[in-house]
Amino acid sequence: MIRACLEPPWAVRVADRAPLTVMVMARGEAWVTPDGGEQVRLRPGDLAIARGPDPYTCADAPGTAPQALILPGGECSYPDGSPLNGSMDLGVRTWGDRPDAPTVMLIGTYLMQGEISGRLLDALPPLLTLPAEVWPCPLTPLLMEEIVRDEPGQEVVLDRLLDLLVISALRAWFSRPEAAAPAWYQALGDPVVGRALRLIQGDPAHPWTVSSLAAEAGVSRAALARRFTELVGEPPMAHLTAWRLALAADRLRDTEDTLAAIARRVGYGSAFALSSAFKRVYGVSPQEHRTRAA
Repeated sequence: MIRACLEPPWAVRVADRAPLTVMVMARGEAWVTPDGGEQVRLRPGDLAIARGPDPYTCADAPGTAPQALILPGGECSYPDGSPLNGSMDLGVRTWGDRPDAPTVMLIGTYLMQGEISGRLLDALPPLLTLPAEVWPCPLTPLLMEEIVRDEPGQEVVLDRLLDLLVISALRAWFSRPEAAAPAWYQALGDPVVGRALRLIQGDPAHPWTVSSLAAEAGVSRAALARRFTELVGEPPMAHLTAWRLALAADRLRDTEDTLAAIARRVGYGSAFALSSAFKRVYGVSPQEHRTRAA
């Protein structure tokens, strides 16, 4: 996370291809303009989430020419391509013109998107906003205090706060009456199917069957299968398989665990069984997936 402190007129072109960027307006105002999308005005307390990889521009006003370009890997340059060389660094996680500038924005970026998070993020628009009057962000004061601290473990603290911010914001977004939340997300609120989904997601390595899930949910096998398919859009075992493989894909990308260890963790009896299922669904072997992700 960083704290951007900017003096009007200002504009930053963001082309870092990050899958998810969170912006909280702490002071002043800003306009966010996705390429080919509608401009959105952010006022103090407003939150915006930009879903990449498409670029967008943040500015003090529509039409202000970009003065900086953010590229993949967090590289910063002038619009002509020459590097900024730290000319806008203002200290601990602070970037911009001057620390007491009239515009302050808190920005958190996720550099990689996993298969699990993608299931939720794919349901989002390229740019979503939550105005302060709709969802007053309770974490803004805490983030403002923590982001400038330079203490051991501070990055872990900020990462967890960012996770909490995103989860809370998405929950508020999908709770709107007009929200188009994924079917499985909506189904979590069902007393029967929600119970089965939490069992699958909480313990994917367990040898679940429709019968055992139904017993835990307190309904018959046929009732669970029918209601689960109706609400989630796929049968329980198909969802379990998809969840296991998505977990495996994320672990292949994020860890150096052996394929056998990952297979045990996600509920497959052997590396061969996981490899066969993985290639059938993803079209590449687990090793190819790991290599591409690296």
